[in-house]
Amino acid sequence: MPHTTSDTLLTLNVELGERSYPIHIGAGLLGDPRWLEPYLAGRQVMIVTNETVAPRYLERLRQGLSGDREIREVVLPDGEHTKTLDSVSRIWDALLDAGFNRRCTLVALGGGVIGDMAGFAAACYQRGVAFIQVPTTLLSQVDSSVGGKTGVNHPRGKNMIGAFWQPRAVLIDTDTLKTLPERELSAGLAEVIKYGLIRDAEFLTWLEAHMRELRDLDASALSEAIHRSCALKAAVVAEDETEQGVRALLNLGHTFGHAIEAHQGYGAWLHGEAVGVGMLMAAELSHRLGWLGKDDMARVSAILEAAGLPRTAPQSMATADFLDRMRLDKKNLDSKLRLILLRSLGDACVHDATPQAELDDLLETFPRG
Repeated sequence: MPHTTSDTLLTLNVELGERSYPIHIGAGLLGDPRWLEPYLAGRQVMIVTNETVAPRYLERLRQGLSGDREIREVVLPDGEHTKTLDSVSRIWDALLDAGFNRRCTLVALGGGVIGDMAGFAAACYQRGVAFIQVPTTLLSQVDSSVGGKTGVNHPRGKNMIGAFWQPRAVLIDTDTLKTLPERELSAGLAEVIKYGLIRDAEFLTWLEAHMRELRDLDASALSEAIHRSCALKAAVVAEDETEQGVRALLNLGHTFGHAIEAHQGYGAWLHGEAVGVGMLMAAELSHRLGWLGKDDMARVSAILEAAGLPRTAPQSMATADFLDRMRLDKKNLDSKLRLILLRSLGDACVHDATPQAELDDLLETFPRG
């Protein structure tokens, strides 16, 4: 459970035995050496960031490192379309050019794309070196920075190349959300809503009551949402680190959402936007199977609308487009399509027995926009 250490800082732990690590959440943490220095493996530090984040936060992060460190940085282009092996190779090139050894530490400063690529680079460089997550978007703070999933996209599927590699720490400075574009804030809220839908109906009710404050960047509401999301994610990861069971529930909406992202071209839709539509599609299928009532469906649609998220699939995507992409989903086993559905709001399950005719009808009739 979360443990409050001060009025402004909350720390919770991802319990993975000797690989356990803390998540520090609070305002103004960047630049304070107390939250970064203890988790560095040695003197050599490679900060991985992008062209959008670097001008805002790179120097502040450097201020949180002591003067005897050898600090280098890699500044990559921004955007989901850059999440490729070529970008990761640039990180490896920088590490090799600097002569960094196995006691180096990679620090991922940015959103989910940077975190995933820096983590994957760390997992592979000299067969594994330390890394720290410093997420600067809501989506990365509540989801991708926690749990050790790293990797890159393939033209045929999202996150198809990667590794599980846990960070040494996650440092969440909520002040970074003040510069987050409204569209990206909404995308992050999709992942927050996900936690309520899959595991915590009380949290879902809280989100319905506080969505306006969240979109207005109310500090108290944001801190509460981030804390509760991270606590739920940490509990699931501790139970199932490599997604052999319950961790798959965290992918509610992702099978549909990843299909949208891959078909439209990475970056055309933000990840959270695609997941939001995907969750609505999963809820609709759950309704057709008799699990969710009409009132439940109305609540799911209403909270996505309140978060500023789209609720229609791309006009250009036919049923066959969805199915072609969904067949490549990583959750599938033995050629069976496995979907995360909702038995009720706050209670998700893995379902691999959806009648093909039912799925086809959903994909044919779901609204396009």
